[in-house]
Amino acid sequence: MSRALALLRSAHPEPGGAVTLAMTLLGVGAGHRGWAILGVAAAVGATQLSVGWVNDWLDADRDRAAGRTDKPVARGAVSRRTVGIAGLLSSLVIPLLGLPFGWAATLCITLVGVFALLYDWPLKSTAFSIVPYLVAFGLLPAFVVVALPGHPTPPVWLVAAGALLGGGAHFANVLPDLADDAATGVRGLPHRLGATGSQIAAAVLLLGATLALVVGPPGPPSWSGWVAGAATVVVLPLGWYAARRAHGRAVAMFRAVILVALIDVLLLIFSGPVA
Repeated sequence: MSRALALLRSAHPEPGGAVTLAMTLLGVGAGHRGWAILGVAAAVGATQLSVGWVNDWLDADRDRAAGRTDKPVARGAVSRRTVGIAGLLSSLVIPLLGLPFGWAATLCITLVGVFALLYDWPLKSTAFSIVPYLVAFGLLPAFVVVALPGHPTPPVWLVAAGALLGGGAHFANVLPDLADDAATGVRGLPHRLGATGSQIAAAVLLLGATLALVVGPPGPPSWSGWVAGAATVVVLPLGWYAARRAHGRAVAMFRAVILVALIDVLLLIFSGPVA
């Protein structure tokens, strides 16, 4: 593996790429065009790179102790110093990428980055580990909306849906690492609830996010809302079933969560304007 690819792997590209894609699609659905679409993708992408790289920089010793061969820093494919510098630079660039959209959008995306980093330290190993996810994911769609021309106020139901989606993502994201984390002293909220409790929490929060997107917008639920709700009801049990059958059961549930997140964004796009 080349150093550049190892550096990318250290940023947790699967969840980070899914979040960036989801917010970019939301940007298109909300009305962003041309350079603004790329700007939204760059700003959101910077927050994801930042939290991923800083996480692996902080966890390097813990990952080595746990024998995490899936982590490039732990197996020596890229240096801890390189990952740390990348995390610092991506963190510093977040507010700069928000500036073309105005001060409100800049503050919003900067707070996304701040709360994401608060998860990396010090909240990751506490019962409050879910808080950064709730806040940051609630602010992400708010950034997309407030970055529009005229800087409209994001609707409450959209922020609530983002927060619920983030909470569900937190439980699903930690599932593959529960055993390794427990062995190295990490005790976030998912670790305290355990694998089954975390799967239930992820499912409930994701269903809540979908429900908020279906009933939140003015007027009766659209056909796309009913389709998205039905798809969520199907995808989550399938992910849970695969999670209980497969050796890498947590990964199956995690990927089901990513799929539900993209379904929710498509629901938003086809439901009409969000601002």
